[in-house]
Amino acid sequence: MQSRRLSSNESGLRRRCVMMVKQQRTRFYILRRCVSMLLCWHD
Repeated sequence: MQSRRLSSNESGLRRRCVMMVKQQRTRFYILRRCVSMLLCWHD
């Protein structure tokens, strides 16, 4: 029973990490798009 609780907690932690990575990737993508648009607009 103890191992089951540990594994479910571990999977929740992994899911949270995956969500954080996806959010960071999305933020970097949006930031790159904004910077590239600003640079192209400046030219």
